[in-house]
Amino acid sequence: MSQPPGEPEQPPSPYEPPSHGQPSHEQPSHEQPSYGQPYGQPQHSQWGQQPPYAPQPPYGQYGPPGQGPHPRGGPNVLAILSLVFAFVFAPAGIVCGHLAKRQIRQTGEEGDQLATWGLILSYVFTAIGLIVCCGWIGLAIWAHSENGNYR
Repeated sequence: MSQPPGEPEQPPSPYEPPSHGQPSHEQPSHEQPSYGQPYGQPQHSQWGQQPPYAPQPPYGQYGPPGQGPHPRGGPNVLAILSLVFAFVFAPAGIVCGHLAKRQIRQTGEEGDQLATWGLILSYVFTAIGLIVCCGWIGLAIWAHSENGNYR
């Protein structure tokens, strides 16, 4: 390379192939040894050399600035379970609903309304279940006392 006088000579770019007038710097081979050859021996491929890898993208550029990562990407799992258990086994829905409300307050996850509806329905279905159980017990006691009076 010929440069104007007074400018410092720049080193060759590692991405350009070496020219004939300059000494070449050989890169070590990164090919894996084939079966039966010891590691470190030069390898010769029948079909040519492996193509170079694509350059890595810069780190930290995943999305538009201003959007933070979402911890789970959806509503709280316990809030969903609270709503489901309200219809299946209401006391478990009450427990899951209260645990979900506490987690949502601490972590800021979504699902507060799901947990609230899970709690409301769980308490309503638990109250209905208790009234029905008490009614059955009262009916059984009343039926037993009626049978005893006819003797």
